[in-house]
Amino acid sequence: MGVEIEKKFLLANDAWRQHANAGTAFKQGYLLGSEKSSVRVRIEGDKANLNIKSATLGISRQEFEYPIPLEDAQILLETLCQKPLIEKIRYHVPYAGHVWEIDVFEGDNAGLVVAEIELAKEDEAFDRPDWLGEEVSDDPRYYNVSLVKHPFCDW
Repeated sequence: MGVEIEKKFLLANDAWRQHANAGTAFKQGYLLGSEKSSVRVRIEGDKANLNIKSATLGISRQEFEYPIPLEDAQILLETLCQKPLIEKIRYHVPYAGHVWEIDVFEGDNAGLVVAEIELAKEDEAFDRPDWLGEEVSDDPRYYNVSLVKHPFCDW
């Protein structure tokens, strides 16, 4: 069983950009959701995955991810996934022994930028970069599955 331990933050400024990689385009959609889980199709650059994640609040969740053919993912996104799709550019920023993932959203979620850090354990210590803002790990509005139903443009 996979477990994801992740904290999510807003950004205080754009200083992270000077240390970021070129970024990778993501497109993802949700096939279905229940009170217990979500099922996501994601295209990340030229790869595609099917992801199942527990629908729990907090920084720890069960997560399972499996590669699928890119063509299958494109069909699933176009025909079976809820709309709007989540579109974003993900950047990786190394900082003090961790790699931060910065998601710059596009489409109906344009204007939203969040930083995520994956941890080995819930109480793992990490240094906070100066560009990091408010933590939103416990705010379900910032979960991608929520952004499909309530996009940032409607806030």
